[in-house]
Amino acid sequence: MTITNSVSNNPNETLLVHTRAELEAARAGRLGEVAVVMTMGALHEGHLALVRAAKQRARSVIVTVFVNPLQFGPSEDFARYPRTLEQDLKLCEQAEVDIVFAPSAEEVYPGGEPSVRITPGPMGEVLEGATRPGHFSGMLTVVNKLINLTGPDYAFFGEKDAQQLALIRRMALDLNLPVEIVGVPTVREPDGLARSSRNRYLSERGRVSALSLSRAVFAGARERTPDVIRAAARAILDEAAKAEPPVELDYLALVNPADFTEVADEYRGPAVLAVAAKVGSTRLIDNLPLEIEG
Repeated sequence: MTITNSVSNNPNETLLVHTRAELEAARAGRLGEVAVVMTMGALHEGHLALVRAAKQRARSVIVTVFVNPLQFGPSEDFARYPRTLEQDLKLCEQAEVDIVFAPSAEEVYPGGEPSVRITPGPMGEVLEGATRPGHFSGMLTVVNKLINLTGPDYAFFGEKDAQQLALIRRMALDLNLPVEIVGVPTVREPDGLARSSRNRYLSERGRVSALSLSRAVFAGARERTPDVIRAAARAILDEAAKAEPPVELDYLALVNPADFTEVADEYRGPAVLAVAAKVGSTRLIDNLPLEIEG
């Protein structure tokens, strides 16, 4: 399988396209269902797991590579976010991706920064939404646009970004989007650290500190009731706050996956144990889905 920058009649090539017109030409004549995996590049095993899941469901797979400026706050890392298109293309070729769509900002936002955006509602105002104002509006806006541009039957997203996945599912339901949203379980390193493009920013000692996030959610998952689940996870994070570098906790939350509100101590049913923290200058998130049975 080879990568080409031009539209080809060879179905075994991974096609790299940059514009909507090129994308439509690349899709012409391809039969069967289409799946899309949306990324901001810097691909890793977590993204490739999404591709593999997509290939099991659809005949053609499109990977989008676009660092979306709308979902970065003024103090966040848009400028330093890794841009590794050449390496991303090699990974897509190895994974037998059919089309890589790597548009410019001008292609995605032809009128400049959009005046009309998707509003995430109350679910988007808590946890990540509270810490990163405007993030989910920017994320939903670009996901909606990329669904419109790629026209998929399925769109695959990682469960590591649990709140993001819940909001995308709600958007698809509320706006009657003709696409099935599919979640794929979090991919982890052998030591438990959730795969993330931001892991590359961690120092050797910082990576050791970062392991406290996965240790915390797994410790909580071993317990049975909300109060004990929270306490078990917090004990590990409190200890990690004394490490070097320290883990600076943003939030630890046990929430209902339907609306991401905190569950009461008497709650029984599905839940998500979510954590966000900074290790040095790197902000990381992790979560585990749970079933609280009491």
